[in-house]
Amino acid sequence: MHKSASGSTLGPGGLDLTQAFFRPITNAAPPSPTKRHNKISVIGAGNVGMAIAQTILTQDLTDELVLVDTNTDKLRGEMLDLQHAAAFLPRTKINSSADSSVTAGSDLCIVTAGARQIVGESRLNLLQRNLSLFRAIIPPLVRYSPDTILLIVSNPVDILTYVAWKLSGFPSNRVIGSGTNLDSSRFRFLIADHLDLNAQDVQAYIVGEHGDSSVALWSSISIGGVPVLSFLESQHIGYEKETLENIHKSVIDGAYEVIRLKGYTSWAIGYSVANLARSFIRDQRKIHPVSVLAKGFYGIDGEVFLSLPALVGRGGVLSVTNVHLNEEETQRLKDSAKTIHEVQTQLGI
Repeated sequence: MHKSASGSTLGPGGLDLTQAFFRPITNAAPPSPTKRHNKISVIGAGNVGMAIAQTILTQDLTDELVLVDTNTDKLRGEMLDLQHAAAFLPRTKINSSADSSVTAGSDLCIVTAGARQIVGESRLNLLQRNLSLFRAIIPPLVRYSPDTILLIVSNPVDILTYVAWKLSGFPSNRVIGSGTNLDSSRFRFLIADHLDLNAQDVQAYIVGEHGDSSVALWSSISIGGVPVLSFLESQHIGYEKETLENIHKSVIDGAYEVIRLKGYTSWAIGYSVANLARSFIRDQRKIHPVSVLAKGFYGIDGEVFLSLPALVGRGGVLSVTNVHLNEEETQRLKDSAKTIHEVQTQLGI
């Protein structure tokens, strides 16, 4: 067998097998012009990138999935491994290449590539290496997909989202970091586990830096529509602030514990990013705590990206939710912004 010029498979004597198997319907109408062909590209085929790719596939979020990585052998192996599962998955075209041109026309580009920290290396030196990496990654993505949404997952995610924004020239609503979307999921799980209920009934956000200076918005937590702290105070039910702080500490330490135990995180961030991809691609208009340009919100002056509850859809970030913060939470958020900005200014970008 061989391929015809049109790409069809030919059998003996030049018979087109597609024509042999299927008889076309005469006078058939062409496909509807309103039907969209979705394309998602994942940059970086490491543990995180592949967990994201696998989750996107199983959740049937795209018509075409592209993997990009500089390690060509591993990249081809990952692509073939996914392609071999085609009989068990929704129909999705899967491509891979070390050349960014394969991403052309992407609706969403998810960047997971990043340099790993060397033992004894400073955070600033690691950032400088990631800056060099992003200088090579971001401009080609923008050139091949000028209307795409850039979703940054690489860490430190807030600063690298800022870097991607600067390098891309995109409006800020189309450059988003995965931010505290996963942190907030851990937060909701821990609260639900503490109260023995379903995490889907808990509304709770972690905002600020995806890191040690993140802020737990205790004042706005609600369960089944009931504001928790306001309810406890109205019923004169006491609660220990130390308990709340321990839950927040568990959120921050969660990733460190997983890394200590298995060497890396993958599945939770895979589901978190696929959840974001669904909101973008399907225009879900859902509220997610993601890393956005925070200048002008909650008294933040500098050009920093940090997580705020944002309404997202096909156009990227549509708006930032005006969540009530008490004085302590507002101050902590400003401190988080300051922490990010201090490191950012040393990059020289």
